[in-house]
Amino acid sequence: MTWLTVLLLVVVAAAGLLRWRRPAWYWLTFGVTFAVLRVLVRYASVMDACGLTVPPSRWRLALARMTNRPAPECRAPRILRVRPTRTGLVLRLKLRPGQDAFDVAAASDRLRHSFGMYGVTSRELRSGVVEIRMTGYDVLKRVQMPAKTDTRPMRVPVALREDGSVHYRDYRAVPHGLTLGATESGKSVYQRNLVAGLAPQDVALVGIDCKQGVELFPLARRFSALADNPDTALELLETLVAHMADVYQLIRTEQRISVAVLDAEIAADIWDLPEDLRPVPVVVLVDEVAELALYASKEEEKRRDRIITALVRLAQLGRAAGIYLEICGQRFGSELGKGITMLRAQLTGRTAHRVNDETSANMAFGDIAPDAVLAAIQIPAETRGLAIAGDSSGGWHRIRAPHTSLRQAVNTCNKYADRTPDLPALAAFRPSVAPLPSARVPLSKTAPATA
Repeated sequence: MTWLTVLLLVVVAAAGLLRWRRPAWYWLTFGVTFAVLRVLVRYASVMDACGLTVPPSRWRLALARMTNRPAPECRAPRILRVRPTRTGLVLRLKLRPGQDAFDVAAASDRLRHSFGMYGVTSRELRSGVVEIRMTGYDVLKRVQMPAKTDTRPMRVPVALREDGSVHYRDYRAVPHGLTLGATESGKSVYQRNLVAGLAPQDVALVGIDCKQGVELFPLARRFSALADNPDTALELLETLVAHMADVYQLIRTEQRISVAVLDAEIAADIWDLPEDLRPVPVVVLVDEVAELALYASKEEEKRRDRIITALVRLAQLGRAAGIYLEICGQRFGSELGKGITMLRAQLTGRTAHRVNDETSANMAFGDIAPDAVLAAIQIPAETRGLAIAGDSSGGWHRIRAPHTSLRQAVNTCNKYADRTPDLPALAAFRPSVAPLPSARVPLSKTAPATA
C-alpha cells in the first residue's frame, strides 16, 4: 500500500505540474479522459438545468397513462458523436423537435461552467444538427499550430482560433481583406505569417510599404513588385489596373461560349481557364493605407485621388482577374477622405487587433458584426497578436497568430525565392536584390589563428 500511495501521489503531482506548466500535455494525458467522463455523466442534468430539454410528446404521455406508468421525463438533444481533439472535445447533437440552434448558442457560457471546460462555441451543421466545440485550456495563450493543415491553392493557415481550429485566409472565398491594429498590437506578425504561407505557392506578391520599406523590403526576394513611397505606389497600382484589363481580355478570348460547350466549362474568371493559359494570381499587400490617403498640398491631393480610385477599381473588379487586396492600417475611416468608405465596403474579410478606441473597432465591424466591436476593444495590451476576425456573414472568431520573427519570415522567402513569378507588366517595380550565396561558399570568413 505504501508504494501504491507513493505512485498515486507522483501521478497527481505530475498532473498538477503539467496543468500548470504544459496545459496541452496535461490535456492529452489526463484532461481528455476526465472531460469525456464529465460530459457523459452530467449530460442529462446539465441540459435540463440549461433549458435545453423538451417535454415528452403527447403520444408518450398518453401511453404512460394507458399503461399506468410514471410520466416520462423531459428529453435532451441526442448525442450523435463525441470526438476528442488535441485541444478539446467536439460534441455533435441532434436537436429535438421545437429546439433551435440559437438556444444552444445562447447557453454556451452556461455549458462551459457546467462541464468545467475553458471555452464552448457552437455552430449549426445542417437542419437539426449542432456541433459544440469545447476547449480544455487557453489555446491562445501559447499558440501551437497543428502539424497538418488543410492548405490549398490561395488558402493558407495564418492563426489559431479560440475553439482550437485553424483560421485560414482563403482568397478564393474572401478575395479582399482589411487588417486593423494599433502600434505593437501584432499586426506585423500577422502579415508575416500571411507572406510566409503564400511564399511556397504559385502566386505573385506585390507590396506597398510607405514606411520606407522597413516591413516588406526584407522579404523582397519573394516579391514580384515593391513600392516604398506614394509616387511609386501610384504607378504600381495603375500598372495593376492595366494588367487587370489585359487579363479580362484573355478571359474574353478564351470564354468558349457556344452550344457545344458545357456550362461548367465556360470561363468567367482565371480559375476557369486551362492551366497553361491561366495567369498567375496576384496578392497586393498594403502595409499602411493611411500614408496613401493623406495629403498636404493640391498635388498630393490629386495623387491621393488617383491612388484611391485605383484601389477601388482593383477591389471591385480584381477578383475575376486573380488580383486580391490585403490592406493594413491603424485606422480606416471616412476621415481619410472620399472613396475610403467605398473601398472598405469591398473588403469582405475583416481582422482587428488591439485598437486604441471604439471608433476604430467600429470601422472594422460596425457594418457587419456589431457584437464583435465589444470583443475588439476588450483585447488587453499584454496579449500581442490577439485579434478578432470576421466577414460579411456576421460571424466572428477570436484568433491569434503564432509568433513569427522577421528572421524566420526572411528565411522562408529566401527559401522559395525561385518561385517568384516574373511578370512583364511589373518588371519595372521588381526589387533589385543581391543573389543568394551558394551553399558551398561560407557566409563569413574565419580569421586565421595567430601565435
